Amino acid sequence: MNFLRDGIFQREGPLFTYWYVTLLVLGVLLGAFLAPDTLPDSVFVRLGPLTIYWYGVLMVTGILVGAYHAAREARRNGENPDHIWNAILVVAGLGLIGARLYHIFSSPQGTNIGWDYYRQHPAEILYVWQGGLGIYGAVAGGFLGAWLYARVYKLHLAKWLDFVAPSMFLGQAIGRWGNFFNQELYGYPATMPWGIQISADNRLPQFSIDQYPETTRFHPTFLYESLWNLGGFFLLSYIWRRYEGRLMKGDLFLLWAMLYGFGRFLVEFQRPDAWLVGGIPTAQIIGLGLLAFGGTLLFLRHRRRPEIAATGAS
Repeated sequence: MNFLRDGIFQREGPLFTYWYVTLLVLGVLLGAFLAPDTLPDSVFVRLGPLTIYWYGVLMVTGILVGAYHAAREARRNGENPDHIWNAILVVAGLGLIGARLYHIFSSPQGTNIGWDYYRQHPAEILYVWQGGLGIYGAVAGGFLGAWLYARVYKLHLAKWLDFVAPSMFLGQAIGRWGNFFNQELYGYPATMPWGIQISADNRLPQFSIDQYPETTRFHPTFLYESLWNLGGFFLLSYIWRRYEGRLMKGDLFLLWAMLYGFGRFLVEFQRPDAWLVGGIPTAQIIGLGLLAFGGTLLFLRHRRRPEIAATGAS
């Protein structure tokens, strides 16, 4: 597999490439997941009055690993990788704001969380370590940050979105494990061996201890999305290297929209707390919208400009 040896897993300098660190992190997380009958602790470490949560650690880890990969792809394509690191504060900052706003104004089933709740408890809007970040809001906020940065520094936005597209999958694959430690993003009761136990305090009302015993296991919805994202990362990385000469600027980002949208559509079938609009999970509506948007643009731009697609110019 030359793609694996010379592409994703190649060495850089005297140290092993960061992919080995990434796989090690995912391996440790998977080991924690497979530990029998063990409920995870949401706290990573306590340093006196300071408490650091797994949710925040994994979110930051996903952002940094994704940024490293995007910077490496920028350098591989002859661009200045410093733009990735310079833009990260703007992109991640606006992405965090967008993710939190999406959560605040959503209304998940079986919970009292939503705008009515946060309107009465405004201080809790800032409690991001407790969870409550919507990926679609993060994408919208991050896109706005990328657009602003590209406009200021006169960068080709579509080209740089391609550098970031696989990293979005990778960062989300890592960050989703924060839901495991927070005992959230789980599905319906399951009989499969990979089902996870959920403590009484973290159960949705319809899954109370009175109706489902403590030993009941649930679908690890977070794991399904994490694995989908990891697969999406490898697929986009393969497509980029295999068909680089035929891709137009922005194609990789459109492929991300299609793949993530379709994956999220499937995952939402295991979201008993989904935010519904007209009886349909909002995330499924947005997911199908991303799939249609990405697919339509890919079809139109390659049909209208086949000679450009063949040379990779745009």
